[in-house]
Amino acid sequence: MSLPKYKELNELNNINDIEKEIFIVTKNLFDFRIKKSTNQNVKAHLFTHTKRRLAQLNYKRSLLLKLNK
Repeated sequence: MSLPKYKELNELNNINDIEKEIFIVTKNLFDFRIKKSTNQNVKAHLFTHTKRRLAQLNYKRSLLLKLNK
């Protein structure tokens, strides 16, 4: 499984859409952490992919907020 690419975020040009996606990704990361703490089976690469996607979304949101000022 390859890492998520920033180019995949081109469809998200609205801040509301980005914030919804951030909420979903944050929830998934929380669920992964809960599963890890309860010794359930979690694939380690999903942490890396989810954190990377979250960072990309936060960066895109900050760029859109700067452009809207």
